[in-house]
Amino acid sequence: MGVTTFIKEAHAMRGDDQQQGAMYSYISPEARVPQDHPLRVMRTMVDRVLAELSPEFDRLYARTGRPSIAPEKLLRALLLQVLYTVRSERLLMEQLDYNLLFRWFVGLNMDDAVWDATVFTKNRERLLAGDIAQAFFDRVLARARQRQLLSDEHFTVDRTLIEAWAGQKSFKPTRGAAGAPPDDPGNPTVDFRGTQRTNATHASTTDPEARLYKKAVGQEAKLGYLGHVLMDNRHGMVLNTRVTLATGTAEREAALGMAAELAGAQRVTLGGDKGYDTRAFVQALRRGRVTPHVAQNTTCRASAIDGRTTRHAGYAVSQRARKRVEEIFGWLKTVGLMRKTRHRGQRRVGWMFTFTAAVYNLVRLRNLAEATG
Repeated sequence: MGVTTFIKEAHAMRGDDQQQGAMYSYISPEARVPQDHPLRVMRTMVDRVLAELSPEFDRLYARTGRPSIAPEKLLRALLLQVLYTVRSERLLMEQLDYNLLFRWFVGLNMDDAVWDATVFTKNRERLLAGDIAQAFFDRVLARARQRQLLSDEHFTVDRTLIEAWAGQKSFKPTRGAAGAPPDDPGNPTVDFRGTQRTNATHASTTDPEARLYKKAVGQEAKLGYLGHVLMDNRHGMVLNTRVTLATGTAEREAALGMAAELAGAQRVTLGGDKGYDTRAFVQALRRGRVTPHVAQNTTCRASAIDGRTTRHAGYAVSQRARKRVEEIFGWLKTVGLMRKTRHRGQRRVGWMFTFTAAVYNLVRLRNLAEATG
């Protein structure tokens, strides 16, 4: 065999590194997604929830005019943004343009044009006005209740800081002289040393509703909101959400509001960390037929939780179970983009917080379904 013949045969076996554009494709996005892909179970659950929300969508959209983005497609796209930690709507549109998995999940065909990021954002505002996030959350929770996955007796409440989409330099005095002009209008030099900045005298020019807040003494104060969740102790699912202004009493006020919705014929327990161990909060829970299972705070004062509660074995169980709420916050912040919000204003932040909690519950439902077969 000659050298030339050997080289030709070697090239024939390895194949040519050339791409020839095809005019037609006979393989749909549906065929590209493996049958055992985790998003298939998620898509089935989401489609059922969206079908139930169809009457809500009809009330939000006019019967005349130009068609807008289908709300079902918009919500599926937002769900993907949460699941895959896509930082912005512009990046989400980029993914929808070339990612076959994303196109299949949202419901776009191969030739469908992707929306402009600004148009997508404006259409999301319509869902905000209709409070669709809460409706979506409620129907996801109803599916968990139908499967008898939720406890009706034991719960946990907690809060976390959601950093606002605003920098420290935007936190300026609400009254007083404007001062000298900045050395750099885009990123001025600001010296906070020796100045006292409080929510009573200052406000953010970027997000006026954000509040300066620190978790503990000695920690850095940040502009943000407080996100509150009520957790089911059986499987660690989110039962309720709140987003409030970051104040010193907001965690207990939000907890009492969510606990009031638990009140019924039978007594329930509510776990929490040491921050909830105040006499007023504990007494308010007991008046509402809620047994306080909050951790005792004995560092600087007498605890409001006494032997009437701690002597029961259920109190120790609640103390172990309440730690699972940190798993919720960990997921919401690392995966669900809630460590630092991309939205401004309490209402928008609350909408996204509730929607992200609903996505977390969907993930829990899928995992529990796989675990139980």
